[in-house]
Amino acid sequence: MSIQAQPRIFSGIQPSGNLTLGNYLGALKRFADRQGEVETIFCLVDLHAITVWQEPEKLRRQTREAAAAFMAAGIDPAQSVLFVQSHVPAHAELAWMLSCVARIGWMNRMTQFKDKAGKNAEAVSLGLYAYPTLMAADILAYHATHVPVGEDQKQHVELTRDIAAKFNHDYGVDFFPIPEPVIEGTATRVMSLRDGTKKMSKSDPSDASRINLTDDADTIAQKIRRARTDADPLPGAMEGLKDRPEARNLVNIFAALSGETPDAICARFEGKGFGEFKPALAEVAVAALSPVTARMNELMRDEGEIDRILRDGADRANAIAAPIVAQAREIMGMIPGR
Repeated sequence: MSIQAQPRIFSGIQPSGNLTLGNYLGALKRFADRQGEVETIFCLVDLHAITVWQEPEKLRRQTREAAAAFMAAGIDPAQSVLFVQSHVPAHAELAWMLSCVARIGWMNRMTQFKDKAGKNAEAVSLGLYAYPTLMAADILAYHATHVPVGEDQKQHVELTRDIAAKFNHDYGVDFFPIPEPVIEGTATRVMSLRDGTKKMSKSDPSDASRINLTDDADTIAQKIRRARTDADPLPGAMEGLKDRPEARNLVNIFAALSGETPDAICARFEGKGFGEFKPALAEVAVAALSPVTARMNELMRDEGEIDRILRDGADRANAIAAPIVAQAREIMGMIPGR
């Protein structure tokens, strides 16, 4: 038994608050750019968010805010499927089924769990440990063929490929497609403004380390002015920034926001210091992000409309995922239900 998999993009973001410039450049903008090429499905993964404790009312607000960010960044809910993960039962059901296919050894190799759990692995939730099988279910429930992700999530997509291949092998079917991770663009991994060796994170204790999509123009400019750099002038090409992570990060951000290449940015500012570079970067950042922030604020003034859009998206998502999961049940030997 098999389903002919059509080209389909699936990706998602945790609604855990403070969506950043990194989320915009590494995910939202890229999602919007791919819209219209093939079928696109985008998910607010609240089931992933609760692998660590969330204050309930705050999670609800942040989920709506993330939906507003998707739409403000250019995702058209009439053209793409935009929905909340917990609204589609297929995700949780298929996650359990795939957890019976995945191997403990595979899970133990997941570096992100080790990073998040740290030395206190015995005290974290089982959900945090099983997170990758839920991510596999997110992707495979839609027979997604392409998954835009950052470098830090590539290993999870590779695990999804392993799970899909093992399911197909174990049951002698060509049922789940083997999805491809899509990692592209100048700034798919935007780094902290305070430490160029660390990813820009919404969970960083220092708000100065990131630009939030809710920041106003003055705040954006101030954070860029205070971003950590070095005293050396900019070289004429990116090769000269190999050992200068903070400088390289800012040049990459400039390039991603302006649509130019990093080498073109270096050539333009060759020999100039950050006293001249940072104001130009701030101007580009404000021009790119201010319309997104304004649209987010406008959308958040009508939470009922956001909820309506998400319900509609869940109906469309369920229409795709439910038949796929039903056929997976049949393949595994379960008696058909109603």
